[in-house]
Parts: sequence; structure tokens; C-alpha cells
Amino acid sequence: MVRTGHADPANGRGEQELTLKEAVTMVNFPALAHVALTVSDLRTSAAWYQRLIGAEPILDEDTGLFHHIIFALGNGTMLGLHAFPPDTASTDQGWARFDERRVGLDHVAFACADRAELENWRKLLNDLGIEHGEIVDAHYGSGLALRDPDNIQLEFFAPPSRI
Repeated sequence: MVRTGHADPANGRGEQELTLKEAVTMVNFPALAHVALTVSDLRTSAAWYQRLIGAEPILDEDTGLFHHIIFALGNGTMLGLHAFPPDTASTDQGWARFDERRVGLDHVAFACADRAELENWRKLLNDLGIEHGEIVDAHYGSGLALRDPDNIQLEFFAPPSRI
């Protein structure tokens, strides 16, 4: 149950409780259009993501300010990889690899319809030789985590089967 913190006189409860499905369907917020990740080696990361996604990038452009490679995902979302010229890139070598405990991005999750689809992704990752964790089940859904060449955490996520 999700607690809203607001009284709901219609159901006689002091605090409105919604199921996860009700909470998710009541939100009218735009879907993500794209996610852009800054990477340390654009060519290495592009090859890795191309293998994972199973498709060629739709754009490979050097703007002068940065170079980006864009992949179109099957649901209309785009995934971008960005690299900056050495003279403009961060020189903070203490954070040369991604760490989700640092302020900023924690991880990127890709939606799966159900746990069976997660099982299919686990098999595909094994077939591709891409390291990953085990599927973890929780009351809010199931996830399968992996890391890209810069240690950025990715996840395939499915809602719980009961919603």
C-alpha cells in the first residue's frame, strides 16, 4: 500500500491508502524521452551498448562541445552516450568510475512486462557474456542488475505479478 498522507472521507480512513497499481495509474506525468550518460571512452561504451541493445545507433555526432552517440529503444525512449573533449572534461580523478553513492544518478532501469521477461534478459546477458547479478524479488517488483564499462548500474525491472 502507498500512503498519501491525505484524509479520504469517502472510504472512512484517516489516511488514504492506494495499491501500487492505483498509485502508478493516477500519476499523469510524461514518460522519459531520453537518458544521457557521460562515459569515459565513447567507442568502448558505444560498442558495449550496441551489443546489449542489439541495434546500431541512430546518431553519431560531434557537436564540438561534446560528442554523442544515440540509440533508439523499442518504446520510443532514446539512450545517449556523451563524451567531452579532454580540455573540458572533469579532471576529478578521484571519481574516474561511476559510483551511485555519489550525488547524481543512482541507476537506469529498463521496464519489463513481467518476471518471465527478466528471465529472458538473464539468458540473453549470459549468451552475450555480459556480467550481471541475480534476479532480486521484492514486494514492489523484481530487478536484474548489471554494470556498463564505466560501472554505471543498469537494471531490467518488472512490476510485481500481483498488480
